[in-house]
Amino acid sequence: MARPPRAVFVTLLTAGVLAGLVSSAQAAPSTSQSGTGTTAAPAVLEPAKPEGAAPTAAGVQKALVAALSDPSLGKHFGAYVYDASRGKPVFSTGTAKGFVPASTMKLLTTVSVLEALGPEHRFATKVVRSGNSIILVGGGDPLLVTRRQGNSLDFPTRASLQDLAVSTAKALRADGVSSVTLGYDATLFTGPAANAKWEPKYLTEGIAARTSALWVNEGRLASGMAKRADSPAQAAATAFATQLKAVGITATGIKPVTAVAGATAIAQVQSPTLGDLVEYVNLHSDNDGAEVLLRHVGLATKNGGSYAGGIAGLRATLTKLGLDVSKARFEDGSGLSRTNLVPLDVLAGAVRVAAEADKPKLRHLLTGLPVAGFNGSLEQRFAGPGTATGTGMVRAKTGTLTSVHSLAGYVRTAAGTLLVFAVATDSAPPAKALDARAALDRAAAALAACGC
Repeated sequence: MARPPRAVFVTLLTAGVLAGLVSSAQAAPSTSQSGTGTTAAPAVLEPAKPEGAAPTAAGVQKALVAALSDPSLGKHFGAYVYDASRGKPVFSTGTAKGFVPASTMKLLTTVSVLEALGPEHRFATKVVRSGNSIILVGGGDPLLVTRRQGNSLDFPTRASLQDLAVSTAKALRADGVSSVTLGYDATLFTGPAANAKWEPKYLTEGIAARTSALWVNEGRLASGMAKRADSPAQAAATAFATQLKAVGITATGIKPVTAVAGATAIAQVQSPTLGDLVEYVNLHSDNDGAEVLLRHVGLATKNGGSYAGGIAGLRATLTKLGLDVSKARFEDGSGLSRTNLVPLDVLAGAVRVAAEADKPKLRHLLTGLPVAGFNGSLEQRFAGPGTATGTGMVRAKTGTLTSVHSLAGYVRTAAGTLLVFAVATDSAPPAKALDARAALDRAAAALAACGC
């Protein structure tokens, strides 16, 4: 049987899984990947009064025991379950030590940047001018592209150097200028562009880019290519010069500079809203986008735009949100580092706080989570035995590295209770990777079916 179109399905999900929750009037208006216009955010998850049967630790344990007994999970696995309908933890096992989170780390990065900047924030890429010299100034737009998108259904609509060149050329021609020198400024972010905690092959094989406040196509040499530029900012400036040439402006002398304070801005393009960026990063598990957002957390919390500043800002913001990060170790924003170590209650906590009725600005963390069996990093999941009850009902962020598999998200049980959960292993035998992922899928599906 064919699956329904994604937009139709998510509408049904909103009407079904999230039915009976607090009125959407309590949510701030937002534009979500699950819709096509400005609508009330659908995932206001904390009900006005407890819903469904109260789950018990014994009931949840019984539901999970078969999946968590799978030997493919290795020796270090665990689960944490929180009753969001009543605001209290219900069950945990194997949580004495933290876990390598892999990409579920992105939940912590994205909830922090939403808290720090708000979902309507945008990042501007500017051109400033002094005489016949212009400077391309990076503002940390993670999804800036070379050319405007040809498909209007692509989400989100991205800013492009093509549009920036058109606006720049118009301003220059108005003053009779057709030839300029071009500098570029990527100094918004500081410190090492590559994370020393990553495996070196991540950069050489194009798994991750050198993080920059100015890049196009997430540092790729061309859209769709895996290979990344050694200097993403210089590559962006070179691409901008090409776009200027296409509209009649000659740009020469490309070099790094620092824009002087008060320089006249003649053109700019703006990123999608931060809420849409967060949805994209979590839906597609975008490592590069997450690393840029980490730097913005550092800047927003006045810790600076370096890796160290971002991590300091992350820790401070999560603490502000009420999460106990005293036992957590953070090394990046994407989860690529195997030296990250995070307790499961902290991973689930990012979802928990986003579901709280008094935090509508965090809602995009929820609406951007992949839907089991339908989209994002869960599109090909929940297809095996014992997972049917989770298909379409579980929304969760995935995490995958060698021997590391995790899921963190939320589900409404058969009894009507909203559960936030995190399940993980960081000791799965590499040869059993698919089996380990399937076991975690069965665990989440068991929660969906749970009378508990």
